[in-house]
This record gives sequence, C-alpha cells and structure tokens, in this order.
Amino acid sequence: MKVLIVGGGGREHAIAVSMKKSSRVDQLYCVPGNAGIAQIAECDPAIGVMEFDRIVAYAREKAVDLVFVAPDDPLVGGLVDVLLEAGFRVFGPDRKAAILEGSKAFSKDLMKKYHIPTAAYETFEDPEKALAYLEQAPMPIVLKADGLALGKGVLICNTLEEAKAGVKEIMQDKHFGSAGNRMVIEEFMTGREVSVLAFVDGKTVKPMTSAQDHKRAKDGDQGLNTGGMGNFSPSPFYTQEVDAFCRKYIYQPTVDAMAAEGRAFKGVIFFGLMLTGEGPKVLEYNARFGDPEAQVVLCRMKNDICDVVDACIDGTLDQVDLQFEDNAAVCVVLASEGYPVAYEKGFEITGLEHFEGKEDYYCFHAGSRLDDQGRIVTNGGRVLGITAKGNTLKEARTKAYEATGWVSFANQYMRHDIGKAIDEV
Repeated sequence: MKVLIVGGGGREHAIAVSMKKSSRVDQLYCVPGNAGIAQIAECDPAIGVMEFDRIVAYAREKAVDLVFVAPDDPLVGGLVDVLLEAGFRVFGPDRKAAILEGSKAFSKDLMKKYHIPTAAYETFEDPEKALAYLEQAPMPIVLKADGLALGKGVLICNTLEEAKAGVKEIMQDKHFGSAGNRMVIEEFMTGREVSVLAFVDGKTVKPMTSAQDHKRAKDGDQGLNTGGMGNFSPSPFYTQEVDAFCRKYIYQPTVDAMAAEGRAFKGVIFFGLMLTGEGPKVLEYNARFGDPEAQVVLCRMKNDICDVVDACIDGTLDQVDLQFEDNAAVCVVLASEGYPVAYEKGFEITGLEHFEGKEDYYCFHAGSRLDDQGRIVTNGGRVLGITAKGNTLKEARTKAYEATGWVSFANQYMRHDIGKAIDEV
C-alpha cells in the first residue's frame, strides 16, 4: 500500500511510525509533514492541511491507496468528503460526523438528547444574555468557545469577574476567532481527568488503552492552557469498573446517537472524561487522535494499524481483537519558551541521533523543519514529544525524563511533573 497522512505534528509522526511498522505499507507520504516525519516518509511542506484541491492532486500524483486525515481543521472542514468524492479510500469522519468536535453546542445537545452523562450547561449566542446568566450561576464555572480553538478555547473561571472577562475574551474580543460566535457555559466538575481514544466503524466502538493529558503550560498545573505538555498511558484511575460503565453508558451510546442522527461516525473518537463522585462524565469529544495521546497509545498497540483502519472503513471492526502491550508509556513535551502565546522559531535542534536504534524510546517531532542548510530547527510552540515505554508508569516516566536530556535547542522549556499523579496511587 501507498499511504498519505495529512498533518504535520507529533500526532502525525506517531501515526507515521505506526504505519511504517506495518507489513502492508510500501510507501509513506505526508503533507505538510515535518523534519521528523521526513526521515521515514516523503513530505511536501508546501501543502497546507486546508488546501483540499492540492491534497487531492498530490494524492492522485502519488497514486495512493489510503489517505489518513489526522488533524481537526480539515476533518471539520470536510476534507474526507472531498477525497471520497475524488475516489480515494479515506480514514477519518466525514464533515457531518466531525461536527462532534466542530461544535461544542452540538455535542452537548447530543449528550442531553441521548442521556449521555455530562456536565449541566447552557448555550449562548448573545454575550449580554451570557453575562446575565452568569450573575446567578455558581462559581467556579467553565466557558467554552463553540468551535475549534486549537485545544485552547476553554476557560475555567473561579469568580464572577473572571467569568465576565472570559465572555469578553471569547464572544466580544473574538480571541478564538469565529469559534467564539457561540459559547457554552458549563458547570465545573471535579475529579480525575482521563482520555480514552476509540476506533469506530459507524456502529462498533473499540476503546484503546487509557491516557492522561497535562494541559497547563507550567509545573503544578499552573500557567495557560496549551495543546498538551505531556501524557501518560495507561491511567491507573481508569479501573475495570470505570471501563465497564463507560462502554455501556458513554462509548456505545455516543456511536449509536451519531448513527441515529444520520451522522454515522467512522474514524477515531477521543473521549475526554471526568471521573466525578457521581461517576464518569464526558468533558469533551474530539473527532480524531489526540496529541500527545497518540504518542503514548499507538506505541503500545499490538495490532497492525492498517488492519484496524481497514476495519473502520469497511464496517468490520467487530471482527478485530484490539490489543495493547501490558506496559506503560510517558511523553514529555519540549516546548519553545513563550508557548502558547508568542515564541521564536528557527533554533537548531541537536542530539537527535541519540534516539537512533534505541528500543522503547521515541522522539516525536511536533514543530520542526529542515532549514536551507539541511539542519533540523524548531518550527512551533510544541517542538518534540520525548516518549519512553517501561514495565511500569514510574519506570516509563524515569526513562522519558532521562531522554529529555539527550536533545536540546535554544529557548527550550518543559514541565517536570508529567505523570506525578501516579505517585498517589
């Protein structure tokens, strides 16, 4: 098979590494890709993920057998529909199904209609009505921009003043662009956060191993929300009882609800869960692999990724025995100082050779490129996802942090407490 991956971050690098391991893949392509992906795939950095016509033309030129659409923007924008119309075999939800992530209001209304456990909420299109509602709402409270906001359109407000400022930021100042035309105000839930990715073929859902993200930029969950500063898998808080509950009341009901709405979902659903005192509830859905969840989950998957992808596309997922290694993985993100607000790019990354030939260690590129002199330089806020596997979470964490010392670039920062919660188990 010839496979084309659309995207250029750490998630796409993890997908590319899994594809490269498949006995069925002869040639790997990626647009736009990055310097890490370019080591195992042919990339065209000039093609953006929202340039649908150019992606179709590239897929035709390379005569690819499968296109794997990985990021949220092209999925919500309908790239899968465009590729299907052009006659390609595609992995990922079509536009009608990707609204599960594309609109927070849609997903909340879906959960309410089909009795899927989630936080109480109200939706607003008028900032004045939102402000009036907040006057009598209990604090803390959560504000969510309705549309896509690079994983950053969620504000947790502890006081009424913070909440009013949040409405201004989202709906009036349009800090997240048109994503803030509508806003969801949601009750604040407390508990452990857990992420579960699941393969879906329209009717069957197969959950992958659990993971846990660290969204805040700084140690101790301080600082601004980011796309994710690190991850570990599995979560020790995701017990067999929690899994059984989620399969019965969250995962299958979500897939059935989408089918009932005429929006059959094929691809990967990311279930962001909160383990509350009243039981697990849905925080959010994503319509694709999370980043950096993909980095810690895919490296533990035993199955050939192409077999699972085929089953999702063909509606035969019920015949797949999805299996994961009985071990653990931890990912620590090396970021550019100033992320997620403003940061410099173009610094040379050194020490990457230390990962060559090392089993259980991975250096996933999230924001890198080749410069004019052929050097690998920084090209984003999140630059590298240093990932390691171990027999236990503590061993994997020790190895991941050890490996962060193998590479360096100017203006580098990271969190030092990824996976700290596992010490409490």
